[in-house]
Amino acid sequence: MSIQTSFPRPGSTVTPPKSNKAFRLALYRLRQSPLSVIGLVMVAFVLFVGIIGPELVPFPEDATGNTRMEARLTAPNETYFFGTDDVGRDVFSRTVIATRTSLVISLVVLLIAILIGIPLGAISGFFGGWIDEVIMRITDIFLTVPALLLAMAMAAALGTGMVNAMIAIALVWWPGYARLTRGQVLSLREREFIEATRALGGGRWHTIFRHILPNILSAVIVKASMDIGFAILVAAGLGYIGVGVQAPTPEWGVMISEGRGLLRQAWWASIVPGVAMFTTVLGFNLLGDGLRDILDPKTRR
Repeated sequence: MSIQTSFPRPGSTVTPPKSNKAFRLALYRLRQSPLSVIGLVMVAFVLFVGIIGPELVPFPEDATGNTRMEARLTAPNETYFFGTDDVGRDVFSRTVIATRTSLVISLVVLLIAILIGIPLGAISGFFGGWIDEVIMRITDIFLTVPALLLAMAMAAALGTGMVNAMIAIALVWWPGYARLTRGQVLSLREREFIEATRALGGGRWHTIFRHILPNILSAVIVKASMDIGFAILVAAGLGYIGVGVQAPTPEWGVMISEGRGLLRQAWWASIVPGVAMFTTVLGFNLLGDGLRDILDPKTRR
């Protein structure tokens, strides 16, 4: 009995796995856009600050209501890197901790919105008929009201606080994913591979969850990457007007609101969290553009 082994012939090349080729192609497309690379670096930095930063800040107690009146309105120095606010809290520590707060809010909002919007959009697009009409009319009602205004109303009805702010924003955000999913499903449900699945006896739910939803994942990822920044802005807007996250919890909108009356004597109290929010939103938007170029088949040449 002989055991045969196959080795590449001299001079022949080994074909790399398709997954490696796809990954290298994605990296190549990303490198073609310098702004997307900048966005990736910015997002990586923000994520690092949000995950590790709160454990390294010099004054973590300033996130829990601690005050230091003898150091109030201190300009940036070697002790307080970004100065202090009107009650002596370190702006640097609070801004770093607020990064984690804003990221948690945006990620939870997107998760809830995706869990609501994608199933509804898939059901609407696949089944059609009166089911489609009912779901889409409800979606249209939510879409006719400006997102921030509707989120304010939801937050006012639910009450203030971080959890209620996340729920309020998520209830505003799901219609976008429902619309996106419905459109993708409508374009896929008559394709040949879906017809083949039906011919082989695949049920409706099997077809939706096994064959349709995996094929729209790239569009959802692109939308989610760009929505993170907008969710942060809406959460900051709710905090700014006092119906979102409440003090003393550090959150960029709350910090900007608290420092808006100090711009002449302590500009850093509002400017520093504002710059942090601007950097985060810009980074996610730039990265979202890059992911769209990589994952959206319509942009491929």
